[in-house]
Amino acid sequence: MIMTNKKVETFLQKITATKNELMNLGDMRPGSVTKQFHKRGDKKWPYWQISYTQNKRSKTEYLKDEFVEKIKAEVATYKKFKKLVEKLTNLNVELSIERLNILKAQQKNKNLIRVSKT
Repeated sequence: MIMTNKKVETFLQKITATKNELMNLGDMRPGSVTKQFHKRGDKKWPYWQISYTQNKRSKTEYLKDEFVEKIKAEVATYKKFKKLVEKLTNLNVELSIERLNILKAQQKNKNLIRVSKT
């Protein structure tokens, strides 16, 4: 029993495209990069840090200025990864629903044929 129609094919194409996007992502890491300030008396000086959660534990790391742009790019890639995973999940749910609708319609048609034969 082949479950295919235009909607299913469209979902499968979108799923494949999303998987390809996921495979082409570069380095990533979760977190937020922020600029903080040390203050002692009247003096203030900036520093960078990344804060994130890993294995259910909050972590903060200090960053040297020369690494900030690279880490920001990795955080941006991680955000894109999360959006793509959500998109992929939604597409798969929609595909599953469509396939169930097809199966229900096929079952209904079989029942109608049985009824008309008797």
